[in-house]
Amino acid sequence: MLVPGRDPEEDRVHEAAHGRVAALIPAQKVLPQKVLRHSVRGQVLDALRAALVDGELVPGEIYSGPALGERFGVSATPVREAMQQLALEGAVECLPNRGFRVLSRTPRALAELAEVRALLEVPVVLGLARTVPSQAWAALRPAAARAAAAAADGDPAGYAEADRAFHREVLSLGGNEQLVSVAQDLHRRSQWPLPGVPRARRAELVVDAAEHTALLEALIAGDLPLVEPLLRGHFTAR
Repeated sequence: MLVPGRDPEEDRVHEAAHGRVAALIPAQKVLPQKVLRHSVRGQVLDALRAALVDGELVPGEIYSGPALGERFGVSATPVREAMQQLALEGAVECLPNRGFRVLSRTPRALAELAEVRALLEVPVVLGLARTVPSQAWAALRPAAARAAAAAADGDPAGYAEADRAFHREVLSLGGNEQLVSVAQDLHRRSQWPLPGVPRARRAELVVDAAEHTALLEALIAGDLPLVEPLLRGHFTAR
């Protein structure tokens, strides 16, 4: 379907991408109305981020823009643009005339990210716990439920997105957009798996999601003595 006011060729590209973005994102996860609103570059970026979490993009491997473009059914240009964004995020490195190499992680790097996230988020949430009313916390129950549903499905990429969304909604209660942006970037970086380590199992995701629910219920109840250990445990368990 052509969209009024837009270049017909751009619309055809969007429609082609909607039909074939596939290989990295299962078809049932792509909602038509969402696809038409997003740019091709945005679709490709979302797919590549999901592939990183799922381990489909292997650390140390080199991927070319044209090859991934063929896989997506789009030109190499949106793939290169998406990969350049991932390079800014620290997920890949650009190799002139070769493509993009997925960077390897180390356990220490992940531990350091968890430590930095805790230094940033724990004091903020503890402060919010003393000032935010219980009804505002209760409004976050759907976000926790979405994370729990993704965990129950055993969907690492879906859970990663829902996990970030939950933390984003919690931190957004403080009204500091810059803090939320920095925290989200750190969170995304912490979700890329280690080389050679199997992707997160359903049981691990369920436990992590349950921590969200327990923390939220403590915040709703105003149980400050319980909030702090739950919050710190959520990060040290990473």
